[in-house]
Amino acid sequence: MVLHHPHRQRRVCPQPAPARPGPAGRLRAAHAGRGGASCSRVPAPRFPLPEQRVGWMSPCGGEPCLSILDEDVPVGRGDQEQELQHRLIVLRTCGSFTPSSPLYSTSQYQGEKSQSDRRSPERSKHYDEHRHREHSHIHGDRHRSNNHGDRRDRGRSPDRRRQESSRHRTEYDRGRMSPHHRSYERSRERERDRHRHRDSRRSPSPDRSYKKDYKRTGSRSPSRERKRPRWEEERERWSESQSANKEKNYTSIKDKESEENTSEKNEDEDDELLKPVWVRCTHSESYYSNDPMDQVGDSTVVGTSKLRDLYEKFEEELGKRQAKAKAARPPWEPPKTKLDEDLESSSDSECDSDDDSSCSSSSDSEVFDVIAEIKRKKAHPDRLHEELWYNDPGQMNDGPLCKCSAKARRTGIRHGIYPGEEPIKPCRPMTNNAGRLYHYRITVSPPTNFLTDRPTVIEYDDHEYIFEGFSMFSHAPLTNIPLCKVIRFNIDYTIHFIEEMMPENFCVKGLELFSSYLFKDILELYDWNLKGPSLENDSVSCPRFHFMPRFVRFLPDGGKEVLSMHQILLYLLRCNKALVPEEEIANMLQWEELEWQKYAEECKGMIVTSPGMKPSSVRIDQLDREQFNPDVITFPIIVHFGIRPAQLSYAGDPQYQKLWKSYVKLRHLLANSPKVKQADKQKLSQREEALQKIRQKNTMRREVTVELSSQGFWKTGIRSDVCQHAMMLPVLTHHIRYHQCLMHLDKLIGYTFRDRCLLQLAMTHPSHHLNFGMNPDHARNSLSNCGIRQPKYGDRKVHHMHMRKKGINTLINIMSRLGQDDPAPSRINHNERLEFLGDAVVEFLTSVHLYYLFPTLEEGGLATYRTAIVQNQHLAMLAKKLELDRFMLYAHGPDLCRESDLRHAMANCFEALIGAVYLEGSLEEAKQLFGRLLFNDKDLRDVWLNYPLHPLQLQESNTDRQLIETSPVLQKLTEFEEAIGVIFTHVRLLARAFTLRTVGFNHLTLGHNQRMEFLGDSIMQLVATEYLFIHFPDHHEGHLTLLRSSLVNNRTQAKVAEELGMQEFAITNDKTKRPVALRTKTLADLLESFIAALYIDKDLEYVHTFMNVCFFPRLKEFILNQDWNDPKSQLQQCCLTLRTEGKEPDIPLYKTLQTVGPSHARTYTVAVYFKGERIGCGKGPSIQQAEMGAAMDALEKYNFPQMAHQKRFIERKYRQELKEMRWEREHQERETDETEEARK
Repeated sequence: MVLHHPHRQRRVCPQPAPARPGPAGRLRAAHAGRGGASCSRVPAPRFPLPEQRVGWMSPCGGEPCLSILDEDVPVGRGDQEQELQHRLIVLRTCGSFTPSSPLYSTSQYQGEKSQSDRRSPERSKHYDEHRHREHSHIHGDRHRSNNHGDRRDRGRSPDRRRQESSRHRTEYDRGRMSPHHRSYERSRERERDRHRHRDSRRSPSPDRSYKKDYKRTGSRSPSRERKRPRWEEERERWSESQSANKEKNYTSIKDKESEENTSEKNEDEDDELLKPVWVRCTHSESYYSNDPMDQVGDSTVVGTSKLRDLYEKFEEELGKRQAKAKAARPPWEPPKTKLDEDLESSSDSECDSDDDSSCSSSSDSEVFDVIAEIKRKKAHPDRLHEELWYNDPGQMNDGPLCKCSAKARRTGIRHGIYPGEEPIKPCRPMTNNAGRLYHYRITVSPPTNFLTDRPTVIEYDDHEYIFEGFSMFSHAPLTNIPLCKVIRFNIDYTIHFIEEMMPENFCVKGLELFSSYLFKDILELYDWNLKGPSLENDSVSCPRFHFMPRFVRFLPDGGKEVLSMHQILLYLLRCNKALVPEEEIANMLQWEELEWQKYAEECKGMIVTSPGMKPSSVRIDQLDREQFNPDVITFPIIVHFGIRPAQLSYAGDPQYQKLWKSYVKLRHLLANSPKVKQADKQKLSQREEALQKIRQKNTMRREVTVELSSQGFWKTGIRSDVCQHAMMLPVLTHHIRYHQCLMHLDKLIGYTFRDRCLLQLAMTHPSHHLNFGMNPDHARNSLSNCGIRQPKYGDRKVHHMHMRKKGINTLINIMSRLGQDDPAPSRINHNERLEFLGDAVVEFLTSVHLYYLFPTLEEGGLATYRTAIVQNQHLAMLAKKLELDRFMLYAHGPDLCRESDLRHAMANCFEALIGAVYLEGSLEEAKQLFGRLLFNDKDLRDVWLNYPLHPLQLQESNTDRQLIETSPVLQKLTEFEEAIGVIFTHVRLLARAFTLRTVGFNHLTLGHNQRMEFLGDSIMQLVATEYLFIHFPDHHEGHLTLLRSSLVNNRTQAKVAEELGMQEFAITNDKTKRPVALRTKTLADLLESFIAALYIDKDLEYVHTFMNVCFFPRLKEFILNQDWNDPKSQLQQCCLTLRTEGKEPDIPLYKTLQTVGPSHARTYTVAVYFKGERIGCGKGPSIQQAEMGAAMDALEKYNFPQMAHQKRFIERKYRQELKEMRWEREHQERETDETEEARK
């Protein structure tokens, strides 16, 4: 799922090369020409005023547009060759054409064609064309429902709705046509030209015209009376707008379809597909009444007694067939295992305590025997075939779905419990409840694996209605719900839900009868519950969504005609026939080969069902009537090509997994070995051959061929395209329900997120991967049994392309990427990155408030208090106040059932939430949220949030620059202000920042800079973290930490301090005033104190600009030189790549060889050994620095293959950048030498 990460838009100062001017000059250049008054009595500083930081909002849809109906220009039929050529173009565009496809082979059979074959070319062309347009769009990141106001007014008076309709027409007539309308007109013109050959082939049906339907209807619906004039007026307007357009010939259409599909055209088509479409239903045929006198409540259609009889017949013949068949079979009690006993004992216990031992996962007590569970499922007496896997409620293929404790099962999204959901009042079953329901058309993009050459088609009134997907009826408007993204078949899919005019001829009971038949009896999705666990068997409440299959045909004027629901039920009843009737089997075996092939082709791709079996339904891939014993008549054989579950194939075989891990490990070792032996090469090839043998075993292969006797199988009339679409509905409903419950979280937080995907990302644990919306094995089994036969798979890397972070090569690959000036959203779909940002925000807020609230507390006391506040145990308590455990998304397993693991995950989730609030809202929003959670008492909260000013600011409320005249120390600091281009309002803050620890208390600075150093460290952490989070979207949390440590460390800070000349302004207790060489740590403390003074006197924006100029440009050099990794870590990584298989890895060992000098100025000599050999030596004033020197010496002298690989990798990737960096460095050295010579 691709997520858009909002970030603050801040003007970043241009990043100059780290050459000539120096940091102070770069600061002056960055600040030149931008003023801002800090005080009325002092000159305006040259430091830039902070610009307003605006939270980024994802783009949303435009204004609602009226449905526009187009008039097709009548075109001649054209010759047969031209029609065939057009079909091939359409099929290539849809992606469903293959040279070997028998779809359009007209010479295969010379006899009389069956009814399905006669309509196949036109039906398939029509279907592929319009389905491609339905599914090939990807638009935006959010659906904004623009018609919800009108939807809510269904129960209002007709006069009110007439006034609103006339208002829309008046605005249109005045010429207020939006750009959305104009692009829609252009796209409709192209679509009309594309479909003119198709429309010319349609048989006219004047007797079934829309107007005459309603002339024959005795009672006319008031809503239809209101809608008809609007449709007619829009049709006339559209006809007038199209009359001036020129006629496009077929050649131009062919060129556009082949190679001239520009991005602008695709965008126009996307806009069109996301617009509401004019929809009408087929005739009610006395099954429905739209007479206002018959309506109940807010409905527009009510079912008649004829429809009630149809429902009773459907329920008796199809609805109860599965239950009757199961009841007729003898009951079977599977043998209980140890796990069942553990689950029962866990369910009986209350488990209300918070102890880890009492509420741990039930599967932790004993080793879970997967093989025993699989054997138990295989032993079921009603199993259809040993290679076909079936669904049981609450069960996966290898055991129970939920192995959680009783306490854990009472909450959590993974258990189907969505916070904030309330029972829904039942709909009236014999009406369409038009005033209560909101209608959305469901479509999937891209169309891969959702277009088939044998779609489900219903013939009605001399027309063919092709299945295009589902309509969804929701009890609540889907406002502020982002698009649903999911990975299936290694392809990123987007599920769109587009609000359209509601088809009227249906009743809720008919929808529920169809849903129960399809989802429970055919697909066996037993664990998909649309009410909630506590309401699953509650007949009083209503499902949150109703679904209607859409069988449509295009109308000549651009609209769609949707088949009424009763016609779909009648079609299913008509198709309810035995696949091979016993009384006709002898006759069917005597059929001519051609006639039998026609029947087999008609059944190919159809779903057939055997009631009471497990699984009950399967897809027909071939139908074979070959008789092996001439003396015995056998039923034809159903051939089904399925997929064996991963747990039962080589992928789930423990021996294969162990061998695969050893193969990968050996291959990695040999790749990093300086010299590969022939014996090692043979060992690698032997393991590869062993893996191949396991894959080729019949019992281990993923693809299986199943042969079943056709005896007892019944036709359903449903094909695999319906099942393929149906399996996306659980994903969509889970997505919608989760985002609706996140609105409840908004109320708990006190902040409403504009970007809903950002909030979802903050709640997503790294363990949460695939989203099936239900039992994952149920979804896989149903797709294998009833989905399309040969789905097209994308690249397997899509699952881990942006998620993989383990391994030295992955580390080098990610860490070699430079920052993006115009960053794209991160494709890492869990909350680790947000946690990285939120951790810095929490630490910053805590440090700032403690610093101001305890002005006399030293640095150690402040650090102690901060540690107590930001530790995970305390953050988990704050997360519990927000009930984040109820909203978190994580894998359904025993990993987070232990209380300690869950608390740690909740603490991380809380930090991610704070980071998301800071990212989209502001620092003030994060501050208010953190303060509300820290203190329940209002007085304490006010004290925490409204902290006092700094003591130096309290002494001089406006400014203290008048003291410069009498203080030589302050006078000298004005030179530093001039150098960096910043004029401090309270210059004594700057003096405090430059006062070293050795200086005693004085009335000028009121102390030394150690407290400021404590604050400055948190400020730098936050600014650096935010910059890295935004500009390095492909880096994981660990990679960002490495980059931040290379920026915010003593070495880099001391270097910046030296370049700014801070050591010259340091205030010491040396009376001689001689220049003193400061240690690296002291220089770093000076810089951090200066950062704190800049924040206190100005604000955070000044710190952003300062670090943009002095710190962030160094990142490029750090990345190219791989300075993000310290020498000791780099040496250990290189040594681990040379480990020997089957032995403990060799790691470098450090030994202190010599210690010389007095206690206050000692020099240490350290050597590093690897495999008993000394490979490096180093000296330093501390043991740590000496070890660093020894590691650096070893990396330079020892021949590590990994180091050579890294250097080659960087050289190939950034050859030009490295040349420029070396030239800059040489140029800077020459300038330094020239300056020194000039001084001499």
